[in-house]
Amino acid sequence: MVDFRSAEGKAALMRPDHSDYHVSMRPPVSSPDDAEQRLRQIELVTDTALADLEHDDLLREMLQRVSDVLEVDTAAVMRYDPASEVLVATAAVGIEDEVRQGVRRHVGPAFAEAIANGSRPLSLDSRTDPSVLQPVLRERGISTLIGVPMLAGGEVVGVLHIGTYEERRFSDHDVHLLQLVADRMALAIRGHTTRAERAATSALQRSLLPTRLPAVPGVALDARYVSGSGPGVGGDWYDVFTLPSGLMGIVIGDVVGSGLPAAIVMGRLRSALRAYAIETEDPAEVLHKLDRKVTHFEPTAMATVGYSIYDPSTSQLRVSLAGHLAPVVVEPGHGGRLAPLPVDPPVGLGVAHRKRRTSLLELPAEGVVCFYTDGLVERRGKPIDDGLQLLCDAVVPEPASAVCTRVMNRLVGGEPPSDDIALLAISWSEDSRP
Repeated sequence: MVDFRSAEGKAALMRPDHSDYHVSMRPPVSSPDDAEQRLRQIELVTDTALADLEHDDLLREMLQRVSDVLEVDTAAVMRYDPASEVLVATAAVGIEDEVRQGVRRHVGPAFAEAIANGSRPLSLDSRTDPSVLQPVLRERGISTLIGVPMLAGGEVVGVLHIGTYEERRFSDHDVHLLQLVADRMALAIRGHTTRAERAATSALQRSLLPTRLPAVPGVALDARYVSGSGPGVGGDWYDVFTLPSGLMGIVIGDVVGSGLPAAIVMGRLRSALRAYAIETEDPAEVLHKLDRKVTHFEPTAMATVGYSIYDPSTSQLRVSLAGHLAPVVVEPGHGGRLAPLPVDPPVGLGVAHRKRRTSLLELPAEGVVCFYTDGLVERRGKPIDDGLQLLCDAVVPEPASAVCTRVMNRLVGGEPPSDDIALLAISWSEDSRP
């Protein structure tokens, strides 16, 4: 980690052993009038014409304008990737090689990395320890560099740096103007990253959902999946598949977490569960194997999962719940109710040694079973029991497609949900009884 310390107008970049790099912030050379003029010019960087540009074109155009206004030879953006803790060359003017060569730097003592670590401006010149400068900058003969952090929501999203071939004294006004541009670029990057991640998450989620539900005589299946509009979306899924024995596997799950990382974990769990389902037809054993897999290979992940196996010859469900909400069951002449099933710990909780349980659920003739994720029944500021009661009231003994439509109308309506929702309904006709 790099530490910034300042005294008497100087900013020092400290090595981990507290020895100094030579780094200085020199006195201003431009007048306030010059700075005001430049400020008006810099504001052109975010004029309305830029709004129509694609993300990469937007960054390059902003860098070009910064270079022109501040009269520098190079300008570059290095985006911070928190997953790998590296800075990635994203856009550049004058040193396009940084982008073409795919420059990636782990956050450490070097120039751009130091700015990201300290979240403060930094200026370097030819007297600076060469180890601070990136090779592509040294090879280009860059004499003076100044960089500022790109901040959005108080978090570093990258680094903006400019350079000159001749030694240059950057003023406080220069730093202020550069930071203004960096802040605006940071918002553009954050917005683009958020949109891109949401699009990737949604595409991954939907690619992992069943394209077609199995056809089973006397059994109707229907499902709904809705991506949430809030920040916590990413890890809900359902799955239905036919096992080699002819039995039907039914899965409902919700990965703890959000965004693309949660969706990726969800995809891994889905594939692993399918593989374990072929090895054993005991739902509890399948979830036990899944728990061991998550605990060993993905120790930071956790998920609630319900796995059931339907036997057409007996019209029974064998169910095991790993921290997941119990399904709702309804039969003719009765209201919907939560199935009285035991709930074991979620997978990934670190209790793989604990024995999991499989329970038998008798399916009523002309009845319905609904599996769901918590996004359907949880509402901000309201007890989850209220949502569960609404769900029980909405589930009626009708065909699965009608049940899904009724449930979504009653619990979701026309409001976009803040969390993901997965809903799977199964209805049985009298003809399905053995």
